[in-house]
Amino acid sequence: MVVKAHPLWRNENEPSIAIGHAMTTIRSFMTDDHRRCDDLFADAEQAVAKKDFTLAGAAFGHFQSAMLAHFDSEEKTLFPTFEAKTGMSMGPTQVMRMEHVQLRALMNDAVDALKAGNSDDYLGLADTLVIMMQQHNMKEENILYPMCDQHLSDELPAVLERLETELCEE
Repeated sequence: MVVKAHPLWRNENEPSIAIGHAMTTIRSFMTDDHRRCDDLFADAEQAVAKKDFTLAGAAFGHFQSAMLAHFDSEEKTLFPTFEAKTGMSMGPTQVMRMEHVQLRALMNDAVDALKAGNSDDYLGLADTLVIMMQQHNMKEENILYPMCDQHLSDELPAVLERLETELCEE
């Protein structure tokens, strides 16, 4: 069973701003988006388990679109803002970008497997994708996002507004 944290439960030492009516940090906002992507991935997995490849393809398409929007928001807004503020361009953001490339390739391969109706290939790719996503998300949620909250406290409202706009466009 997965217990989702309430958006108001946060580390009181993290800077936060109000988006809508809730207080938010980069960490909580982007972590919530990770969970949204996880839920979309689970929808695709359920369709594959039922051998409904049409539904699986559509569900995986929704997941892939959400993931690509998430990556784009990080690569176009969050990472460059963090790098400009800290001068760190060869650190955690570089690692995350490299992992995004790997995750994009895995998603493309999974789409091909679904189009071919090859559940064995898809399931192997999906297993790899899950492991990579879990590792990637842990690094972002426990290292990079807290660093962003710390270093971007002055820019937090503007950065979160841009991220929210970009993620809503997908």
